[in-house]
Amino acid sequence: MITTTKLCRRFRVGDTTVHALDHVDLDIGEGDFVAVMGPSGSGKSTLMNILGFLDTPDDGRYRFFGEEVAELDDTQLSRIRNEKIGFVFQSFHLLPRLTALDNVMLPLRYSIDATAHDQDRGVELLERLGLGDRIGHRPNQLSGGQRQRVAIARSLINAPRLLLADEPTGNLDSRTSEEIMGLFGELNRDGQTILMVTHEEEIAAHAKRLIRMRDGKIEHDTTHH
Repeated sequence: MITTTKLCRRFRVGDTTVHALDHVDLDIGEGDFVAVMGPSGSGKSTLMNILGFLDTPDDGRYRFFGEEVAELDDTQLSRIRNEKIGFVFQSFHLLPRLTALDNVMLPLRYSIDATAHDQDRGVELLERLGLGDRIGHRPNQLSGGQRQRVAIARSLINAPRLLLADEPTGNLDSRTSEEIMGLFGELNRDGQTILMVTHEEEIAAHAKRLIRMRDGKIEHDTTHH
């Protein structure tokens, strides 16, 4: 599904060149559930941004379902990002004036394949995530855990092949974090491929595979389920 070969990303900080990614080789198969950990500056967020088409490498290759990402134009990249990748962020990124359902439906505003049935899918997703009675509520009427569930439903509305989660429990208490990770586990058992960045060992333990990064390199890559 995903293959990177000698992936490099460099940033200039004053007179210094920082190697955010330093020749990273990575394979992720369909149905994988991967947690990426590492200290601040280890490259984990840069890796996620490149895998999610939000950033581009300086060197190396990235193949997504067999396609060379470097050969795609901006229109193709945008379409793949919108239709095949779902994003979940630490701070939810919900629009405050929209209801839960309207927030879930947002990605479909940019999809040329959207149909009337998609609203039904949005309702189904919210019901599945335990928010059937919160469909018309706005974010300020929801708890942190409920807002993250809305964000997860939004990330799933296009039935993405890959779900990228950046510190998805970072703003949640421990009980709600466990609930959200239980939900991720269910999604993965249903076949959803998930790659998650986290700094919490107990959250990473929910994944099938743990990648530890340091100084832009993969230090360890272990399967623990």
